Amino acid sequence: MRCPSCGHEEDKVVDSRATKENSAVRRRRECLKCGQRFTTYEYIEHTPVIVVKKDGRREHFSREKILNGLLRACEKRSVSRESLEELVNEVEKAVCGSVRDEIPSSEVGNEVMNRLAALDQVAYVRFASVYRDFKDVTQFLDELRNLLEKKA
Repeated sequence: MRCPSCGHEEDKVVDSRATKENSAVRRRRECLKCGQRFTTYEYIEHTPVIVVKKDGRREHFSREKILNGLLRACEKRSVSRESLEELVNEVEKAVCGSVRDEIPSSEVGNEVMNRLAALDQVAYVRFASVYRDFKDVTQFLDELRNLLEKKA
């Protein structure tokens, strides 16, 4: 590690701990030449997960894409952005935590919908209508019936 002050390449670790989210290791270091202290963060490098779409196309997993869809589904609902961020974090952990390099988009969508149903049922139906590409009102009614059966 190179000191940001003097450029010396030798230092010692003064303190080491995990970040609040356990996503990185924070290390306080001290340069052995000038005594300047600085902080470094070490992150685990993940191989990108590929999402296989219904039509066979492949694209990288995108948490932003999921968050944007959730924001649209939760428009004018009393769902906080923080709870949506947490939902996306849970989905990302489930998807990226699997040992597979590729995952079908249906599994990603089901992960989102299962968590969204517990968070806000109206937003769930909105999301499901786009995700499952409802063609008519009967599909809405079927989804509502399923939701009511799970609730009862």
